[in-house]
Amino acid sequence: MKGSDLIVKALRALLRERGMTYRALAAELGVSEPTVKRDLSRGGFSLHRLDRICDALDVSVEDLLLGRHAQSAALTQLSDAQERALVREPTLLLLTYLLVNDWKLGEITATFALDESALIRALLRLDALHIIDFRPPKRIRKLTARNFSWRSDGPVHDFFVSRVAPEFLSGRFDAAADQLHFLGGLLSAASAIRIKAAIARLVEEFDKTARQDARLGLESRDGYSVLLALRQWEYSAFTRLRRRNS
Repeated sequence: MKGSDLIVKALRALLRERGMTYRALAAELGVSEPTVKRDLSRGGFSLHRLDRICDALDVSVEDLLLGRHAQSAALTQLSDAQERALVREPTLLLLTYLLVNDWKLGEITATFALDESALIRALLRLDALHIIDFRPPKRIRKLTARNFSWRSDGPVHDFFVSRVAPEFLSGRFDAAADQLHFLGGLLSAASAIRIKAAIARLVEEFDKTARQDARLGLESRDGYSVLLALRQWEYSAFTRLRRRNS
């Protein structure tokens, strides 16, 4: 079997493993579904297209060819111990955040004041924690899945609530792209479910857009954060004014 046939076969197998349809892959690539079907039946697509397909499938070309792409090995969440290790060492938490968001090593060193020895020590630590696969001097493969998320009740979540969120919300939100809305109202259970689904769609859109923009140079991108929350809740000062049932 020719090398190109092996690549196409591996891609089709990975699509099945990921549960991704041709239509979903086409949307990720910004091409038509017939184009994707043609590419994965006849082959003959460019190396650039291969890179983009691998990006969409969250796999490197090397790992695709070597078969190191089992979804079961990808981390959708870290363990409690792994998260505690990150919170104890801010450099590790920063590096994990950057690598999960597809920063390249050169972009990290150009942006943050990390000397080479400190950076290597931190990467070796993340390798020991089984968060990345690091092969010095520069080979890094993240072990997190495309749908990776922090533990909802874990140390990083607690760090976010106590340290990050207050600083985030204390800003003025007056830049051109900034938005801040705090809404409250009475909803039925069915309406609350619809709003929850709408938030999930927005989260997916933000994640998809960030992955697409990861192909751009760092000079074309800025850091943005979105805080979305929905819960059955009433401000405590209002609750104290409620009429008590006799």
